[in-house]
Amino acid sequence: MKFARWAVILVAVALTVGLVFVFFGSDQAFSNMEKVNLATPDNKNISANYFSVLNPRGWLLLVHMMPAVKESWNEFAQELQNAGYASLAIDLRGHGESEGGPNGFSQFSDVEHQASIQDINTAWEFLKTKGASPEKTAIIGASIGANLSLLFLTQHSDIGGGVLLSPGNYKGLDSLALVQKIAPRQKMVFIASKQDERSGGNNAADNKRYYDAASQVLNRHLITFDGAGHGTDLFKLENELDLVNIIKKFLTDGSIN
Repeated sequence: MKFARWAVILVAVALTVGLVFVFFGSDQAFSNMEKVNLATPDNKNISANYFSVLNPRGWLLLVHMMPAVKESWNEFAQELQNAGYASLAIDLRGHGESEGGPNGFSQFSDVEHQASIQDINTAWEFLKTKGASPEKTAIIGASIGANLSLLFLTQHSDIGGGVLLSPGNYKGLDSLALVQKIAPRQKMVFIASKQDERSGGNNAADNKRYYDAASQVLNRHLITFDGAGHGTDLFKLENELDLVNIIKKFLTDGSIN
C-alpha cells in the first residue's frame, strides 16, 4: 500500500511539472525576461521581450533578420544580461507576435519595410523609461534589422553605437549611403561572411565597402567570417571567432581584441 501511495504521488508531481512547463513555455527558461507590448505612432502593436538587469552597465536594442522573430536573440540576450546589459528584442511589424505577424512581412512593399523604423524608435522610447541613457545604449541588428539599425543611428546621433550582422542593400535601405551619415563618435562593428548565399554573394566584400565608406567614424571595426552564415546565424558557426564575447568586449571598452 505504501508503494502504491508513493507511486500515485510521483505521478501527480510529474504531471504537475509537465503542466507547468506547457503553461509557461520555454520563455520562462530565461531569467528576468518580461514580455511587453508597445504602440507605435502609426498605431501598430509591437511585441517585445525585455531582459532586465539591476543597475545595468548598458542597454541594447536587438533587431532580428527576415524571416525571424525576437526569440532569435534569446541566448545572446541572456549572455549579455549575465554580463550586466539590459536589452529589448522586438518583433518588427509583420513578424512574430507583432501586428501583421507572423508572416505578413512577406507581402510588404519596400516602403512598408522601411516604416519598421517606427518600431525601433518606439522600442527606444521604452528603454528610456527603464533609465537607458543614449551614450550607454547600442543597437544590434541582423540583415534587414542591420539596415534598419543603421537608419536608426543616423536619426539618433546621441546613441553610443551599433553592431551590424550582415547589412546589405535590402528593401530600399542602402547601407553604403547610410554609413556615411553615422556620427563620428558612434562606435561601429560590421560583421559578415564570405560565403553568405542569402545576401546574394560575398557579403564580406560588401561590408568592407561599408567599413571604408564610414571613414568619419573614429572607432569602427570589421569582422569577416570564412564560413557560410547570415545575420544571427553567424553565432552558430563552428571553428570561427567567439562572436558573443567579441561583442561583449566591444560594448565594454570599444575594442574587439
